[in-house]
Amino acid sequence: MRPVRIVVGFAAGGAADITARLIGQWLSERLGQPFVVENRPGAAGNIATEAVVRSTADGYTLLLVSLPQAFNATLYDNLNFDVVRDIAPIASINRAPGVMEVNPSVPAKTVPEFIAYAKANPGKLNMASAGSGSVPHVYGELFKNMTGIDMTAVHYRGSAPGLIDLIGGQVQVMFDTMSSSIEYIRAGKLRALAVTTATRLEVLPNLPTVGDFVRGYEASGWQGIGAPRNTPAEIVDRLNKEVNVALADANFKARLATLGSAVFPGSPADFGKLVVEETEKWGNVIRAANIKPE
Repeated sequence: MRPVRIVVGFAAGGAADITARLIGQWLSERLGQPFVVENRPGAAGNIATEAVVRSTADGYTLLLVSLPQAFNATLYDNLNFDVVRDIAPIASINRAPGVMEVNPSVPAKTVPEFIAYAKANPGKLNMASAGSGSVPHVYGELFKNMTGIDMTAVHYRGSAPGLIDLIGGQVQVMFDTMSSSIEYIRAGKLRALAVTTATRLEVLPNLPTVGDFVRGYEASGWQGIGAPRNTPAEIVDRLNKEVNVALADANFKARLATLGSAVFPGSPADFGKLVVEETEKWGNVIRAANIKPE
């Protein structure tokens, strides 16, 4: 029996890879057919996306689609594909919150206090990023854009070294994924000011949202499954149905929760609409901040 490939644009062991393996295992068991994860890291997911775009639209090649693919449409000038046009949306899987966090030495315990402190010290605050055009970078640039504050982005090679310097006080603020940061927050090594999602989180119910103070601010990661365009509708619908069955399963929900994300069910059209909206939203942020890929 031919295996179905789920192509992931990031290295093994990361959030995208783990999500792909979870859904792949579920689909293998449900459909009685092997689903294998193929990691094709590089160029912020573009290598994997192009490989899937060029694949036969027969349901045997799928793509783990995530937020960086929406960024890349604007970050990279010379892509040989258009995710919105060339990838058929199948199903969203999960949404992952971010958190606005500061070193405890920063004299701000709330988002309004932080904005006031930043305005009183223009250009003096350093914001850790996981690289130019990374998720923490664009989340922070959206915040800067919406509040009019001036902070300097300091780029690291990934979130982990940025968090180390944030804890050490070399930088003052970071907009990181909750899954990477929650243990540092619980240990008191970092002070969380707000979550970046539209609603509060069960894991930190007392933490407000950034949008409570900066109206309209929302930023969250997401992942889903896509396929080459022109993949037959019956294949798309069957896979969508099976993914949504997984998202209703208590054990599957619990596995995603341990990764710091929540299930995100919906139709293929719902997922397609999300990709379009996120590509436009983050494209505007990237252009406004003149972000270039490293």
